[in-house]
Amino acid sequence: MQNSLNQKLYASSLAAMLLASPTYAAEADKNAADKDVEVIEVKGIRGSLASALNEKRESNNLIEVIESEDIGKLPDQNLAEVLENLTGVQITRTAGVGTGVQIRGSNSNIVQINGMQTVGTGSGRTGMKFEDLSASIIAGVEVIKSPQAKHTEGSVGGTVNLKTIRPLALGETLATIRVQGEDSSLTEDGVMPRLSGAWGDNWETSSGRFGVVASGSYSLQEATSFRPRVDRDALVENKNANVIRYNSDGVASTEDQATKRPAAQDFDYLGIQFLNQELENFEYETTNFAGTLEFAPNADMKFFIDTVLTKQEVRQESTRVQISGVSDLLNTNVPDEFETVDYGSLGGQDLGQIQAAVKGSLGINGEDPNLRFNSDNAARKTDTTLIRLGGEWQVTSDFFVSAEFSSATSKTKTPKLDSQLNFINPNANTPVTSLDADGNYTSSSKNDNAVPTLYDLTGGALTFGIDFDSMYAPTIADLQNGDNVVLDQVDYSLGNVDNSDTAFRVDANYFLDSVITSVDVGFRYNKASHESVSTSDRIGGFSSMKDSPGGDLFSELLVAGPSNFGDADGRELAIRNFVIINPDLAYNNPQAVIDTLHGAMDAHRADMEALGISFDSPVDYLQTEPSQSDAFKVEETTTALYAQANFEWEMIRGNAGVRYITSEVTSEGATELNGEFTTVKYEGDYNYVLPRVNIVADVMDDVVVRFGWGQDIKRPSFSNLNTNAKFSPTENASVTIGNPGLEPEEVTSLDLSAEWYFAEAAVVSLGYFSKDITNLHVAGLNSAAQLANNGRETDPNCPGGGVFNPIAEPNIFNAGGSVGMCVDAETSVNDTATITQSGFELAFQYDLSAFESDLGWASGFGIQANYTVQDYEGGSVENESATRGTDIFNAINGIYDSAEFVKVTAVQGLLDFSENAYNLTAYYDKHGFSARLRYTWREAFRTDDTAAGASRNSTLGFPVYTHDRGQLNASVSYDVNEKLNLGIEAINLTESEITQSCVSEGAQFCFQGLADRRITFGARYKF
Repeated sequence: MQNSLNQKLYASSLAAMLLASPTYAAEADKNAADKDVEVIEVKGIRGSLASALNEKRESNNLIEVIESEDIGKLPDQNLAEVLENLTGVQITRTAGVGTGVQIRGSNSNIVQINGMQTVGTGSGRTGMKFEDLSASIIAGVEVIKSPQAKHTEGSVGGTVNLKTIRPLALGETLATIRVQGEDSSLTEDGVMPRLSGAWGDNWETSSGRFGVVASGSYSLQEATSFRPRVDRDALVENKNANVIRYNSDGVASTEDQATKRPAAQDFDYLGIQFLNQELENFEYETTNFAGTLEFAPNADMKFFIDTVLTKQEVRQESTRVQISGVSDLLNTNVPDEFETVDYGSLGGQDLGQIQAAVKGSLGINGEDPNLRFNSDNAARKTDTTLIRLGGEWQVTSDFFVSAEFSSATSKTKTPKLDSQLNFINPNANTPVTSLDADGNYTSSSKNDNAVPTLYDLTGGALTFGIDFDSMYAPTIADLQNGDNVVLDQVDYSLGNVDNSDTAFRVDANYFLDSVITSVDVGFRYNKASHESVSTSDRIGGFSSMKDSPGGDLFSELLVAGPSNFGDADGRELAIRNFVIINPDLAYNNPQAVIDTLHGAMDAHRADMEALGISFDSPVDYLQTEPSQSDAFKVEETTTALYAQANFEWEMIRGNAGVRYITSEVTSEGATELNGEFTTVKYEGDYNYVLPRVNIVADVMDDVVVRFGWGQDIKRPSFSNLNTNAKFSPTENASVTIGNPGLEPEEVTSLDLSAEWYFAEAAVVSLGYFSKDITNLHVAGLNSAAQLANNGRETDPNCPGGGVFNPIAEPNIFNAGGSVGMCVDAETSVNDTATITQSGFELAFQYDLSAFESDLGWASGFGIQANYTVQDYEGGSVENESATRGTDIFNAINGIYDSAEFVKVTAVQGLLDFSENAYNLTAYYDKHGFSARLRYTWREAFRTDDTAAGASRNSTLGFPVYTHDRGQLNASVSYDVNEKLNLGIEAINLTESEITQSCVSEGAQFCFQGLADRRITFGARYKF
């Protein structure tokens, strides 16, 4: 029994980590024969799918597997997009590049490499970002959906385990190099290079067998999308509406709509509130290295060292062109065309319909509409080091033990420098207002003036631009002239995050010749640490010309903005001619930009306030100066013990066990009072018992039925555990504070599935899953008690609720009393509500290889498909309509008195959750020619990922709906000979766009995302 089990384990290891080409697979067959070991050969698309399917079939728990078709060749360039091939997995994209992964609708998943926990770049607990690792250094991917007791805790959806090549599994010397170029349809910087390679070998020596493998990659990538935004939430009540407003004293007055809004119609409608044209651009520079040393002094012992090094620099170079002050035109500008917006039902309430503007012009009214040019320059610079070392020892024929030490560290810097310029239209018909008698600026002269605008939202596109036919329009030369802009504001921030996870584990397996085939026990100790410090400041927020330096004073910083907005869909109506502060200089030498702007401010007016921080002096942890800093530190130590019995009896196999964890949390932050900081430290602990059961029934030779049940936890993000708090002297200002006592969410999972392997390398499967999640992390308000005399408690312990603010100055509350009282506290809390995620997963895989004698070349065709339908119930987090949304929803019901307004509320539900999704892949693999065509589709989902800095206030208070979307990817490669392979891959072949609606699916069209098409071509050579 023990020998058979070892055969299976070793064969699985070869299939998952060697991923051999034909030459060294044959050699591996020869070497393995001496050890009586089964070998699985992997070759091309068909071979990788067959091997992955075999690993899934033999597993004693529910997993999904993807294996490389060859060294450095997973099915996609991006790891998030690789995972999208799997059943139950959807992804989210940033500028068209896969960045987020949802497993069974959840973002709460953990990422491991060779079973080792990785660390992220921020305060999250999921691990490495997928864009930080090149797919070329990963040999295979395993997604654990139903964990065993021996698996590390912390996931809701699943655990993603990325596997690298093992050198002792190599049958001959591995040496390969791959050179590629990637071209994006929307970028202007040409072809971006990709270079990757791997080398490995092993040797028999007098001391034992020694192996080494190293793989590395370097890539540049640019991803661009155009994301126009249109806010249509400026309510224009009908001319007969009885609109009642209240002043600050609560005194009511009735507005005469016909007088106030001469443009009002006989019906309520939504006018244009804001127009924003965003070009979202990201540049990725990624360097990866993975290396492994293995040494086996004899057949019963092995030692290893794994190292993974990553260096990722993500640069954002985005621009926004804003047309602001539009709502001031509602009194005079009537849209040319309207459409009916139906908000549908939300929170069990039918919200009704209203008319909305879709086409028209925005003439001028005083300073409005005005034009602003924003340059957003941010970066994330991350260095990650992962080291794993350990050994395995077959002590006796029945007893096996392994030990491992691992260390994962990540250091991230996030500098950001955003600038905003206001365009001053030099057209003589649109002078700056409030000049004195001599034509000079006064303190009332605003730093913007009118630019006439056209908008056209018909045809499923959000298009707008300058009305150049208007007598008030600037010329193109005016727009490109830096003398016609003034500095409005500059925002700077710098964040530093250090994450680490150090772990030691010991695992032992005792083999039995009975129904219980083996017993596993293990111990794991790890220490996770998070240090975060950030600082920020602002120049400006100016509003007057007297405060705003002109572009002529910093002309050396100005360059032309991007001119290719609209290339994705060929739109003519767009803003293409403008100037911005040089993004390259802002990125490479931000201090020079700040110094130049300070000089411009001095030249404009000597008494202007300068920026309070320096790029050259980053803030250290818990440094008390400058006052803009925000820092905290969290440390968490966890001890885990597990015991697991593995069993096999007739057609039944599986495992049952329990995992016990105990964690201690220390959180250190600071309380700010009047610019002074006092360190605050918290210590707490928690423990959990997590039972897990997996049962597999081989009911027939080709039918496998699986059952899985288990419990897990999701730990709070580090940011939720911080103890920072800032107090204001204002008595009714709430205090935002972390909750270091926040406990993990608790997850109970159930899996039931059946798999029919009806032919070689073929399967059809159907699975059901359910997850109940309690102890949810939600935003909570701990309200201070209000006493009978309308006062607040002054007991520092705040027995009635809230938190004590020692500098709150009494006014309405505790009038005439001393300083200090209990105030409301906003924090994260554990909610006792339960949410349930459940669904069905259907998968199908088949190829025509069995018909080679009948079909010949056509037997190379195959198909892979999967479909997921899932549901989400429960939850207590509610969204409520924002001010503009409340106005609109009440007007629909004929209510115009704000004292009678009713807010719309609805349970938020799970964000980024699609109820239906599917993947369909057709492939061909024969005679050295491989081709793949993959179509991925996911249904609409709610999200906070919106364009151009939109907030819940501008989306009427609710997450937006991203509409159904499909994407087509393709790849083709050809083996010129045994050593050389040529290939080309295409991402988003049809340039599928993203569309988003506010409030509900099919309601008002708010945001549009036009992503690029990316073509990657290159060659791979084996030495």
